[in-house]
Amino acid sequence: MAVSGAEEGQSVQSAEQPVGIDELLERVREGYDRIEPQEAYDAAQRGEALLVDIRYAALRDRDGVIPGALVVERNELEWRLDPRGSHRVPEATSHDLRVVVICNEGYASSLAVASLHQLGLGRATDLVGGFQAWRASGLPVTSA
Repeated sequence: MAVSGAEEGQSVQSAEQPVGIDELLERVREGYDRIEPQEAYDAAQRGEALLVDIRYAALRDRDGVIPGALVVERNELEWRLDPRGSHRVPEATSHDLRVVVICNEGYASSLAVASLHQLGLGRATDLVGGFQAWRASGLPVTSA
């Protein structure tokens, strides 16, 4: 069975050429301003941002958690934060919500933010350096 638009035995190529992960990260990050740990902490303390930790349970168990951060595994993020979704968390009240996504070192979170932007969460951003930068900045961390 041939793929539509392709001759038998050939695959369909997208119009855009593939890119490496470094270029993809660069492109994604051009679309928003990332946030530093102290700025994220201050915004959360003022109630102006929702911190969302997408790290794996093993990393949270090993390194601890950020007090007050919402823990959402990466594979559930879009379902939990879409204000129109039936599986959203109570905190996902509006597309205007300022979400700060936190992964371990600040890479996976950038890709997650791109996905949240596609859902209309245009104020979503991620933490430069991730959880490791948060901890190195001396900001609060508790045991998981």
